Amino acid sequence: MDTGPGSIRLSSATGRWVVLTTVLGSGMAMLDSTVVNVALPRIGEDLDADLAVLQWTVNAYMLTLAALILLGGALGDRYGRRRIFVLGVVWFALGSLLCGIAPNGGVLVAARALQGIGGALLTPGSLALIQASFHPDDRSRAVGLWSGLGGVGAAVGPFVGGWLVDGPGWRWVFLLNVPLALLCVPVALRHVPESRDPRATGRFDVLGALLCAVALGLVTYALIAATVWAGLLGVATAVAFVLLERRAPEPMLPLSIFASRRFTAVNVVTLCVYAAFGGFFFLIVLQLQVVSGYSALATGIALLPTTVLMLLLSARSGALGDRIGPRIPLTVGPLLCAAGIMLTLRIGEDASYVADVLPALLVMGLGMVTLVAPLTATVLASVETGRAGIASGINNAAARAAGLLAVAALPLLAGMGPESYRSATEFGETYRRAIPMCAGVLVAGALIAWRTIRVPAEDAEFCHPECKVNCGVAAPPLEPPGSGDAGRPDARGRGPGGPGAPPDL
Repeated sequence: MDTGPGSIRLSSATGRWVVLTTVLGSGMAMLDSTVVNVALPRIGEDLDADLAVLQWTVNAYMLTLAALILLGGALGDRYGRRRIFVLGVVWFALGSLLCGIAPNGGVLVAARALQGIGGALLTPGSLALIQASFHPDDRSRAVGLWSGLGGVGAAVGPFVGGWLVDGPGWRWVFLLNVPLALLCVPVALRHVPESRDPRATGRFDVLGALLCAVALGLVTYALIAATVWAGLLGVATAVAFVLLERRAPEPMLPLSIFASRRFTAVNVVTLCVYAAFGGFFFLIVLQLQVVSGYSALATGIALLPTTVLMLLLSARSGALGDRIGPRIPLTVGPLLCAAGIMLTLRIGEDASYVADVLPALLVMGLGMVTLVAPLTATVLASVETGRAGIASGINNAAARAAGLLAVAALPLLAGMGPESYRSATEFGETYRRAIPMCAGVLVAGALIAWRTIRVPAEDAEFCHPECKVNCGVAAPPLEPPGSGDAGRPDARGRGPGGPGAPPDL
């Protein structure tokens, strides 16, 4: 039996090893992203850190990941997807080790930024390895298996994080990645075939990636530190980035893709939705622990309903979106999420889980189920099939950047002081001011979707038939349904037949 790239069958031993490898690698990033928020109050207490350090603990990772994820996919195409994937796993594990032994907040934030670089290398590589390794007849099933197992990891993440924080300590939230990497790397080197894109030129938009990272970093710093000069410099850097991308021969962000009004509109909706999600999940774990007195484990368990609903119902939601079109799901979903978020205003001191917490998270979860899969499907249907990979990668990066900026901006807009998370009374008051802002952004996203998202007949030609299988499980992060999308079919959106050819999914 041929075990080379593009010929592996899912039923073979090699096929199972490939799935295991990609699940282990992407699972590290997925598990890390779902457990860190739960650990934030304990991190602040142990390191004597103020709110800004907690914000940077979340944002440093998202900053480098969002800025470099498209570049990571391109590196895999040029130098070998397995090689870059393994490099990403090792890099991520070393960053995790530094996080776990960090003596202070500054070292922790720097280590989180290093983690994000590793995530930008391994995240697109995980799905790209499946796309490149499996026989065309088995790719959809392999992606479904990868997504399902990854979803289980996302579901247990908050529980595992809470158990670790209350048990061995918050440092093990990061140190757990080291043994996972030690298991993943030898399996990848032994059982996963190497693959690369023979048309990749080796020209990389490194300057574009750096400008993107600097712009996001300066704007984030300006929002956290309430500094005007950094904000102005960040905006200027962002303008320089756009000008560079217009002239670059092989830009990281090809601006021509935004000629599709529908693609532009759905990315604006993505920015609204994931800004609200990022801000909400940052705040809710603090509210439950600081104000309601929940333990880290109880907080992790409390958040499970949203992930479980996503795991169980996303595929059905994607099928519903196929039947009725994206306009209604992308309007109703954000409104349901806004309602769920507003219901969390009932969560206060001595909050009852059944009466106060669970109803809000169930409504929130139903809203997420309604919108996430159709959102991804609409992104892919908005451009020609040859650009599906780059379209998905841009949408993924937009979602992460939105969460990054929301975590930076919300405490400033709500008037949270540096030590507010240490006081139940003070944090509870600012939480009540911040939550309507999250809900308002979701309502804005719903209105934009209603006004701009249409279902023209000609869009049908842009949607690859297998989108109906894959889109419901390969969505933008929360994290990270679909964090590997940037690698499909390659980092520049080209299918195996060259520019404009349909991708092999």
